[in-house]
Amino acid sequence: MLWAFIGQVLDPDQSCNQALARIQSYRLRLGLKPISTDTGGYCKSRKRQPEQLFKKLFQRTGQTLTKQAAAKDLWHGRPVKVVDGSHSSMPDTPSNQKAFGYPPGQAPGCGFPTLAFVGVFCLATGAAIECALGRWSLHDLSLFCLVRTAFEAGDILLADRGFCCYVEMALMQKQGVDTVVRLHQRRKTDFLRGRILGIEDHIVRWAKPQNPPRRVGNKDFCSLPEALAVRHVRYRVDVKGFRTQTITLATTLLDAKVYPPEDLADLYFQRWVVELDFRHIKITMQMDVMRCKSPQMVRKELWCHLLAYNLIRHLMWEAEQAKGGCGGWTSFKGTIQYLISFRAFFSVTTPQQKKAFLRQLLDLIATQEVPNRPNRIEPRVKKRRPKKYNLMNKPRAELRAALIGA
Repeated sequence: MLWAFIGQVLDPDQSCNQALARIQSYRLRLGLKPISTDTGGYCKSRKRQPEQLFKKLFQRTGQTLTKQAAAKDLWHGRPVKVVDGSHSSMPDTPSNQKAFGYPPGQAPGCGFPTLAFVGVFCLATGAAIECALGRWSLHDLSLFCLVRTAFEAGDILLADRGFCCYVEMALMQKQGVDTVVRLHQRRKTDFLRGRILGIEDHIVRWAKPQNPPRRVGNKDFCSLPEALAVRHVRYRVDVKGFRTQTITLATTLLDAKVYPPEDLADLYFQRWVVELDFRHIKITMQMDVMRCKSPQMVRKELWCHLLAYNLIRHLMWEAEQAKGGCGGWTSFKGTIQYLISFRAFFSVTTPQQKKAFLRQLLDLIATQEVPNRPNRIEPRVKKRRPKKYNLMNKPRAELRAALIGA
């Protein structure tokens, strides 16, 4: 069942009938008789599996791959973990509506329930380490409280301005973790004040808020210092074809000699990698629209997507290490395409044949490099026109009754 479920989330056709057809094909290659073509048995088997099974396997694969990062893959000898949040929609069922809710502007019966989730990724290997999910209305910081355990002393937290918060940065520092985030737009800074380290580089003190946020307990809040030393670094991005952008970072990395401004700017530029990781999971693996009709199965589907993502990352990492760990980025989609094509070879083979097939598979994956296209410019537009259907603004039952009446 687990093998079929992972294959289902990786397959372009993610239907249960396709997963069952894969099981039938596997049984025939083993010389076994076909089973019932009714997908109900497969669906019930997925439902019986505990949710923690998928979650623990996802966490274990992420931790295993993260530990394989060598010293040369770290930033200033320290592991960097990137945090970001996203959303996915799902079938419009009463149980999903109750568990996750509708985003604003959707009429009842005309929209889709949506869940929010926050993921922690390893910058060196791309592995997904931890994830928390909840209702669409939950802020990223509320879900981030559930994934703090993914950080260890010595790590660096890298995130966008949504995570620029005194409480979170102070809690991370108490845990031995430094933070690099973009300064929140509501925080203003004057580089003529504070302890000046260089041009547009200084250290200031952030005062502790008077009241704790609801997501933090009173005990944790009271343990935080009354002030937090934070370094502000401002730099400008001037790339031909793009508008000049001024970016101000907030970080607890206070030593300007060890962590010069240009290194911090380069590190924050790498934060964009997490957007690509989410694109792999949501678009390439089609997790932007869930298929399951109950909250329990939706959560299992999310964990299985993350588990499959980590297994693909393991293959990519092994292929890159086999060729010396140098060169460009390996194509995530190309890896999935070769894995699906080679899947039949691993079904019924001897251990020696499997090793040979695996070596050939890794060699082919290593050739799937994404070309280096620095400062590439692509307009965010669609050339193909959508079909001219009216938008659904009433429940389907009412529209169907109107058609019958007409």
